[in-house]
Amino acid sequence: MPHTYPGHFPATRLRRARAADFSRRLARENRLTRDDLIYPIFVTEGESVEIKAMPGQKRHTLTGLADEIDEVVALGIPMVVLFPVIDPDKKTAEAEEAANPEGLIPAAIRQIKARHPELGVMTDVALDPYTSHGQDGVIDEAGYVINDATIEILVAQTLAHADAGVDIVSPSDMMDGRIQAMRHALEDAGHINTVIMSYAAKFASSYYNPFREALGSAGNLGKADKRTYQVDPANGDEAMREVALDLKEGADMVMVKPGMPYLDIIHRVKTEFGVPTFAYHVSGEYAMLKAAIDNGWLDERAAVMECLLSFKRAGCDGILTYFAKDAARWLAED
Repeated sequence: MPHTYPGHFPATRLRRARAADFSRRLARENRLTRDDLIYPIFVTEGESVEIKAMPGQKRHTLTGLADEIDEVVALGIPMVVLFPVIDPDKKTAEAEEAANPEGLIPAAIRQIKARHPELGVMTDVALDPYTSHGQDGVIDEAGYVINDATIEILVAQTLAHADAGVDIVSPSDMMDGRIQAMRHALEDAGHINTVIMSYAAKFASSYYNPFREALGSAGNLGKADKRTYQVDPANGDEAMREVALDLKEGADMVMVKPGMPYLDIIHRVKTEFGVPTFAYHVSGEYAMLKAAIDNGWLDERAAVMECLLSFKRAGCDGILTYFAKDAARWLAED
């Protein structure tokens, strides 16, 4: 039902509550805190290098990861999410390396949990960093991603991460039925408290390109796309069906990706389902802001904090953002 707003001018002056700092603070409807932040980290088997398309971000070696994690913990950020940059020689058509229990991501999980057991660790469950063709699953002769064969590998990858001590697995592949298969496998293996944060509404977006450069998968994908499994950007109702199915299959939390172009979807998800809802402030959004900031067109702190606050206003419980460390510093100063 629409609100009926009482009052009239001059008895009602909405600017009264905006006139002073204390009254603005008291009337503030949404707040961003460090507890809302999740920091994505790229872990590499190669050299630590800056990511050109994402200024301020870099690939971290396992050796160099310790300092990065120490900084994240000192800033009070509650969780990190890990993304692998795999040696090209280990990439295959069926992504066998994804399920290697001694692979890069399981090693990173064990290292982080040994050093900072209190820090939440989340991993991306997807095959595109490991495939020679850059798709998120096993493909047939025509290049179409085979759903059920892909799920089998995703389940093995999930168990490798859970066995290494991960707190949250976050499948981003958009295969039908993968949440149910992962939940059953985790239960059967005794990982009853491993949380699943599903990329429930992941759109076939143009905002992912810098991320693919960071992973080193852009060249493998070439001119192909992922429209046969990621949601059409035009479809809101379809995204809601994806969320509903993932929750029914056993997802504990859900994510919408990308972030700001899909604030309407975030709001709909939180309003309809009332479950822990997250957004991924993706690489393209980060790169756009950084370009405008570096050219002096935007004030970094003001623009970034406004963007992150928009996620809270839309209904997010947390935000995956490459600005997490910056935001945590600014919040501490405030």
